[in-house]
Amino acid sequence: MEKTNETQNKIVQTYAEDMAKVIEDDKSGLIKKIIHEEEEHEIEKKNLSPESKKNKFFMAVGVSFILLGFLTLFYFIFGQGITTVPVEKQFLPIIFTDKSAFVEMKGLKKEKIAQTILSQVKNTKVKSGGVEGIYLTENKEILGLHRFLTVIESNFANLTNLTSSANPLFFNDNFLMGVVNTETDETGAGKDFFILLKVRSMPDIFEPMRAWEDKMFFDLHGFFGANITPETKYLLTQDFEDGVVQNKNARVLYQKNQGEDEEGVRETKEIREIMIMYIFADDNSVIITNTEHAAGEIMLRLTASRVKK
Repeated sequence: MEKTNETQNKIVQTYAEDMAKVIEDDKSGLIKKIIHEEEEHEIEKKNLSPESKKNKFFMAVGVSFILLGFLTLFYFIFGQGITTVPVEKQFLPIIFTDKSAFVEMKGLKKEKIAQTILSQVKNTKVKSGGVEGIYLTENKEILGLHRFLTVIESNFANLTNLTSSANPLFFNDNFLMGVVNTETDETGAGKDFFILLKVRSMPDIFEPMRAWEDKMFFDLHGFFGANITPETKYLLTQDFEDGVVQNKNARVLYQKNQGEDEEGVRETKEIREIMIMYIFADDNSVIITNTEHAAGEIMLRLTASRVKK
């Protein structure tokens, strides 16, 4: 029994001695490892220290950007002020058009503008039954109704106070000019000019439109290819008449021609040929044209645009 205990003590003693020997032999390696880790820790502390050259550089750059931001903000607030870029008006056609034409009219007089539009009407390439929108531009910007009436020196602008911002505008600045092509041959007939106005409501614009009747032919005759001559000057004072076009209320200026009776005596005959008219197409639309075909096509497209919306 004593021998067995002695053997176990010897084994334990031998194991302890072996462990001590291993630790003693590895002492130099452990110390090296500790020193190496401490060196790495010192390098890391040096890199993170604000005193390092690299960190000083980044701090200086950051402070510079902050100061620059404050200076820029100060300049815009207390210096020149904050400027905004004007938002370009979105181009929204009132009705569907098969084609669009843009005519620059900067510097042109009323007569030249009318001639340019009339030429565009006569030379349109839009298909038969189609509609071409014609937009006047000034410095590449589309003219609204108010500016258009001012440029052509229309009396309508004064009658309705369209140029006064103090008064409510019953007429939308977004309007459309164009041509409806109803020709069936090569004569060029059937290319009809029109103007489409958008309004707030019929009661608002009924009286202004009636007041414009005295000057409407004078303002717009050139756009319809009509000249003021000794034979046509009576139209300047001719009264508009009530009419119905495509089941819509209208006011019509009819043309008269000189004819001869059966005995060859020259007399004035009234023919039912429309010189110019305006139609109350719906609660918010007025069409100015000189043919029922053009009026009918524009009304169809107005109806289609409402259905689409």
